[in-house]
Amino acid sequence: MAKRDYYEVLGVPKGASKDDIKKAYRKLAVKYHPDRNPEDSKAEELFKEASEAYEVLSDDKKRQAYDQFGFAGVEGMGGGGGGGSQDFSSGFRDFEDIFGDFGDIFGSFFGGGGGGGGRRGSSRTSAQRGADLRYNLEIPFKDAVFGTKVEISYERHVTCPGCGGNGAETGSGRKVCPTCGGSGQVRRSSGFFSIASPCPTCNGEGYIIENPCDMCKGNGVISKPQKLKVTIPPGIESGKRINIPGQGDAGPNGGPSGDLYVYVRVQPHDYFERHGNDIYCVIPITFTQAALGAEIMVPTLEGKKVKVKVPSSTQNGKVLRLKNEGVPHLHNSNRRGDLYIKIRVEVPKKLSARGKELLKELSELEGENKSPDPVPLAELSM
Repeated sequence: MAKRDYYEVLGVPKGASKDDIKKAYRKLAVKYHPDRNPEDSKAEELFKEASEAYEVLSDDKKRQAYDQFGFAGVEGMGGGGGGGSQDFSSGFRDFEDIFGDFGDIFGSFFGGGGGGGGRRGSSRTSAQRGADLRYNLEIPFKDAVFGTKVEISYERHVTCPGCGGNGAETGSGRKVCPTCGGSGQVRRSSGFFSIASPCPTCNGEGYIIENPCDMCKGNGVISKPQKLKVTIPPGIESGKRINIPGQGDAGPNGGPSGDLYVYVRVQPHDYFERHGNDIYCVIPITFTQAALGAEIMVPTLEGKKVKVKVPSSTQNGKVLRLKNEGVPHLHNSNRRGDLYIKIRVEVPKKLSARGKELLKELSELEGENKSPDPVPLAELSM
């Protein structure tokens, strides 16, 4: 198969500047790099083709020879020309010069460290923040409304008292990894790139522990049961979380502990339903109470009962409101929502003979409509 013109490969005109050539190659290298396209032979060939073109066109002497004599002009110059494998390493010794800000992108392909020296030291040789923990807590409806204190038990990692967190027996300490020299990485060649990967000897730590601590087995932390009292603020809703700083796992090498996140789930109530800071309940009354009006005793969240006046001619589904009998506001417990009472008019299931007589008399007296019109749907949705 005939080779493509190098300018065509990079998609630049023959008079393109060095910066334009570099930008064009950088774009193709990111797109077709083998680490981004594993087991894709076509991408690999396109990557090699772009690399060969850049090797020639980025070098003034090679580019001049290529412009004058084509592929024959660069034969034997370390790029392009004849068949067989080519050595493209000479033009790419400074990785940052080619990729600049793209180093982070390639670093993700290679498992870290796209540039020169790699990281020095390990993640455990320097103090790091510990992991955050999650605890799922279920509380009764009333506790969520008025707040409470709950004691919880969970497991967390704490700094090992036997070694002080360094993982080694007292007096032995740590030793720099002989394989990676403390960098935590080893490098291998992939084309003209030097690809970094975690050191297999120290698992990327940068050091080895010859005599691990018996108590923590070299981990620097141990698991310990923890009991903690958690304050539930009044008005908390189901699904909210409470952040308790410093009660997560201890950080390696004396680093700060993570946080504990307590996720709250509120149990449903038998009679009350919450919507924001307002509370809703359904109260049944008789049809005589609805027709004539009445005073009824309605339960509240505190357990007490308050007197509520039901107006005469109250219809089924009417909603009455009791101000300031709802849920306290989460950040201002002096403010509360309201309690809404939905009236349900109940028809007696059994009537005495005298009751039936009175109802028949009432029906004749009021002249009840025996052919009522349908109720508009808009009214039913209220």
